[in-house]
Amino acid sequence: MQTTLTEHEIRQALSQVPYPGFTRDIVSFGIVRDITIDREIVVQLVIATNDTGVATELRNRVLKELSSLWGNLPSRVLVDVQAPVQATPQAATPINGVRHVIAIASGKGGVGKSTVSVNLAAALSREGLSVGLCDCDLYGPSVALMCGAKERPSADERGMITPPEHHGLKIMSMGLLLEDGSPAVLRGPMVTRYTQQFLRNVDWGSLDVLLLDLPPGTGDIQLTIVQTVALTGVVIVTTPQEVALIDARKAVSMFQKTNVPILGILENMSYFQVPGEDARHEIFGAGGGAMEALRLGVPYLGGLPLEPRLRMASDNGTPLVLSEPEARVSIMFQEAACALLPVIK
Repeated sequence: MQTTLTEHEIRQALSQVPYPGFTRDIVSFGIVRDITIDREIVVQLVIATNDTGVATELRNRVLKELSSLWGNLPSRVLVDVQAPVQATPQAATPINGVRHVIAIASGKGGVGKSTVSVNLAAALSREGLSVGLCDCDLYGPSVALMCGAKERPSADERGMITPPEHHGLKIMSMGLLLEDGSPAVLRGPMVTRYTQQFLRNVDWGSLDVLLLDLPPGTGDIQLTIVQTVALTGVVIVTTPQEVALIDARKAVSMFQKTNVPILGILENMSYFQVPGEDARHEIFGAGGGAMEALRLGVPYLGGLPLEPRLRMASDNGTPLVLSEPEARVSIMFQEAACALLPVIK
């Protein structure tokens, strides 16, 4: 009979324990913070809730699961209950002439932040708002291409940059400043400087909302923005699979710690539907974004399908929301934009 247990085996067992009220398990939720095995098994859980009954229920469920394991070791479950972070207005200053600034972010690259940013900006413009779009991804700028912008921005006698306007959107991107194929080779201080210039030294004029297309991660650019710009909030973009959700949680945690409201979660690449067929193929899993929004208590802004026309429109330099407003995914972008209107208007 087995007399010893490994941490891996314990985590596998705890992956069978769902968080109260959810189908997702406590391991994938990131609630299991530490496991020690000596003369006893000690499991450390960290949860953010105002419901005192959740801690008791979790402790009992984990103890029950541990008791079913071999090893004959006594078990203890420590639950650290933290109050949910309440978003409050931050002290950072607004951008001159801009009523609202909304960041589009995620913790992981390749989830479609730029595609979402461009089409969400176009959808807000279709609702009658004056909209700007700032590509804050200095190393991998793509907004200029997706909007069909090629001309270099000009500067006036004050040194203020005049952003080009395409499809009714005022646009600023490192892609407008670099030659085709040229990389942006920048160290940390220069990254901070360029980010601040894009926000403070661009003459955005009078805008209802400025969308910031952020790079992946939680690095210099994100910290520069949250520390210097008064953000109305942030939209988190993810895909359904756990590897993307893990990084999305890190982004959410960073914005919560800096008192930036989470305006909602938008799931991209939710499914693929073959034209002419009813069946949905959930290539990257199902329901991850919706469950994460429910766990965080923030709006779920929808699940966007994998859509070839969306890719083609981006490559051709026109947001699909404008070129094909009746397309299924365009309508979904419009619905997501409408969900943000109560915050903006």
